[in-house]
Amino acid sequence: MNIHELQKLFYDLYGKPDETPGMYFAPGRVNLIGEHTDYNGGFVLPCALQYGTYLLIRKRDDKLLKFASTNFDFKTGYDLSQGFIKQQGQWINYPLGIFEQFDRLKISLPGFDMLFSGDIPNSAGLSSSASIEMAVAYALASMLNVTSLKMTDLINLSKRSENEFIGVNCGIMDMFAVGMGSADHAIFLNCHTLEYKQIPLILNGYKLVIANTNKQRGLADSKYNERVTECKEAVEAIRPHFPVNNLGEVGFMQFFKIQDVIEDERVRRRARHVISENQRVLNAVSALYKNDLMQFGALMNASHESLRDNYEVTGVELDTLVEEAWKIPGVIGSRMTGAGFGGCTVSIVRDDAVAKFIDEVGLNYKKRTGHAASFYIAEVSGGPRELKSETI
Repeated sequence: MNIHELQKLFYDLYGKPDETPGMYFAPGRVNLIGEHTDYNGGFVLPCALQYGTYLLIRKRDDKLLKFASTNFDFKTGYDLSQGFIKQQGQWINYPLGIFEQFDRLKISLPGFDMLFSGDIPNSAGLSSSASIEMAVAYALASMLNVTSLKMTDLINLSKRSENEFIGVNCGIMDMFAVGMGSADHAIFLNCHTLEYKQIPLILNGYKLVIANTNKQRGLADSKYNERVTECKEAVEAIRPHFPVNNLGEVGFMQFFKIQDVIEDERVRRRARHVISENQRVLNAVSALYKNDLMQFGALMNASHESLRDNYEVTGVELDTLVEEAWKIPGVIGSRMTGAGFGGCTVSIVRDDAVAKFIDEVGLNYKKRTGHAASFYIAEVSGGPRELKSETI
């Protein structure tokens, strides 16, 4: 769909073709390396994508919010005068939570007509929810001329909405990657201090290819909570010997000197992943500064092996996609990305090998698992922005 087609749909829904809606975009994100480190106060290295959420939005003269999407059948009106009530199981909770955050800041809210259109694959772990939230936050700050809210404020506001209104106890990485996205750069983020740097990501001769297992991530939530608990157990075991509040504070060499104080072998492996993954992020940043994609790819491979063997969050489908990717000449790195147990892999593939990668990995994945994978060639994008004449 291009902007003109979305505009026509907007006018079909809401009328008044003489009153042009504002048009905004916020990207999705993929995490290149640094998995399950964020809630341990560690390092991550995501980048924003060209896939994302498009929002057409126009003020109303009343207190009604009108929600519609090209991705979901459910559309509705919502009266702001009734307060903010979560709608059971509905996608509108993501934008509604942002309106609640603006209301908490005592920002006067009119009604709005809204049409959302996203091209992020559903349930793929590419942060469609953070993309929706940041699109709405950026659009409201712009349309209501709230100049006091900077991008970091919108990021924190979106995280609070996810935690408090949606009820998901997520970290800040997704919103931060969406909000601070920059073309041809990855974002090196310390999840404990929120210090960050834009790191050049020069992919001359290579492409980022995202492969979706198309498997529902049924285990992800329960296993996520299990891993959080196990990491806390590791911290408790380490603390009497080394003052630490989270695993991100433990250095790579320090861990191998003190790891035996974690008596539970399973918990020790969980800690080993987090602390070694933290080091891999640091090494990956160094590799990007030297424009050493081969080293970066080797670190991606090692990350997947640790997620498979130490953290145990991959599963048959993700392992199969990665194993088949590793067989293709021209693939220099491939790993799962996201929470695990389904979702996506991210691979760095030489330009002339992309077609072979998609054909052969897709064919062999279907033979081995019975699922059909989907593939997306990713471009590293900028963050939220107002659209003028761009096409979708």
